[in-house]
Amino acid sequence: MTSLILSTATRLITGLMLVFSVFLLLRGHNEPGGGFIGGLVAVIAFALYGKSRGTAEARRALYVHPNVLSLIGLGCAVAAGVVGMLFGEPFLTGKWLFVGGGDGDKGWPLSTILLFDIGVYLVVVGAVLSVIFAMEEEI
Repeated sequence: MTSLILSTATRLITGLMLVFSVFLLLRGHNEPGGGFIGGLVAVIAFALYGKSRGTAEARRALYVHPNVLSLIGLGCAVAAGVVGMLFGEPFLTGKWLFVGGGDGDKGWPLSTILLFDIGVYLVVVGAVLSVIFAMEEEI
């Protein structure tokens, strides 16, 4: 389908949707939202891009194969779970590291929960996009 309106709107909307998906990812590791919903918003952005520009162009815009994204995401999720085990605690126990603190301030918290959410985000994007791209190429 080649629609001038869809093609023009997609140029504007895709970038905004990807930024919003990262916002949902980063907001969600301590509040509602997170990797799953952020990943779905990113998938919608790429699906819209693929619908307006073609699947081949959407694959080029993604830079990596969707299956590779899923594999990296699964590795992140497993790594987040193993960190707790290294400290003698159960699998998927949350651990925090505070970066850049000083003068009584703890600093910026980094957690294994965020790493797990990043893994979920990548798995969702990779798995759903591989299905969408395969279905789109069949049509």
